[in-house]
Amino acid sequence: MNYNKKNVKDVDVKGKRVLLRCDFNVPQDKQTGEITSDKRIVASLPTINYLLDNGARVIACSHLGKPKGEVKPELSLERVAKRLSELLGKPVAFAHDVAGEESKKLAKALKDGEIMLIENVRFDAGETKNDPELAKRLASLGEIFVSDAFGTVHRAHSSTVGVADYLPAYAGLLVEKELSIMGGALENPKRPFVSILGGAKVSDKIGVIENLIDKADTLIIGGGMAYTFMKAMGYEIGKSLLEEDKVELAKQLMQKAKDKGVELLLPVDTAVGSHFAADCEKKIVDSRQIPAEWMGMDIGDKTIALFADAIKGAGTVVWNGPMGVFEFPAFANGTKAMAQALAESGAVTIVGGGDSAAAVEQLGYADKITHISTGGGASLEFLEGKELPGVACLQDK
Repeated sequence: MNYNKKNVKDVDVKGKRVLLRCDFNVPQDKQTGEITSDKRIVASLPTINYLLDNGARVIACSHLGKPKGEVKPELSLERVAKRLSELLGKPVAFAHDVAGEESKKLAKALKDGEIMLIENVRFDAGETKNDPELAKRLASLGEIFVSDAFGTVHRAHSSTVGVADYLPAYAGLLVEKELSIMGGALENPKRPFVSILGGAKVSDKIGVIENLIDKADTLIIGGGMAYTFMKAMGYEIGKSLLEEDKVELAKQLMQKAKDKGVELLLPVDTAVGSHFAADCEKKIVDSRQIPAEWMGMDIGDKTIALFADAIKGAGTVVWNGPMGVFEFPAFANGTKAMAQALAESGAVTIVGGGDSAAAVEQLGYADKITHISTGGGASLEFLEGKELPGVACLQDK
């Protein structure tokens, strides 16, 4: 896949109407509808400010939640327009339709350096089907398309891919950053390249493991998925999470790593719990002998030292997925230790969305990480080496 795409700085935007796809899929309070974190809105500001400062007329669009093609007032982007206006310190006109009459009228009235936002694109059933009719309507609002919602580039929808059939398409600054840092790490990493994979299931990460065995020097496996590998090595895993139908695959992956000369590290000791609860009894045991009635819930201290040591000498580290049941404080040590090891390493460090990103942020290490990906599913598919439709449709440099 070609990660070298033209971005918003490669085109003259002055006086041009720019259709800008943002990721304003913000968390909201279920009762009041208030936005509980505006992080995604803030992440879009560099691109928006660049466009406005350079005299563009910005027509922003985004999805919010899963309205499934129906108009759901609680998923309206009107609150986002208000918050965006506060952050920009200038008015953001809001169109209550998806590229309908009101959108057209407001888009026409925009002057250089002005911005508007249209209603939730998923209120139109055509969005998730990548309906060309909707794509055409959206495209008619602008003269240039800028994609800045990395969290949705793995989906071929009207507002992420379809519009690029009708408008010249460029990467926004957020998407540009994801492509250059993550693309660089996969195409030409500073070595040694260490990859840390966690999370519950091997099945979620098969593609990632297979792709990284071809690229990484060291592959570290923790979290719930590690127990399927331990089972494949003939260890006793007690009541730990096991994907019985993936044991054979785990054996093949370990063999493949060995054949390629990739060091594959698994937990040598395990923090086990008497049952799945925050207040269960806890002890640390050898990974080869987890007691029959106990379940593995985090990596142990020796493993933390082993994994941290591998990170110390790395040139590039990519981390995706927690090392244990991170939401239970007693079993968050492994995940915390990985976050700390990344923060203290001199490597190019990339954290791929989800729980690992949450851990790094909660622990206050975010500013010591080279890059925290803004897309959960998109960053996983990126690490799998899959072609992302919302990136493929952008103009090549």
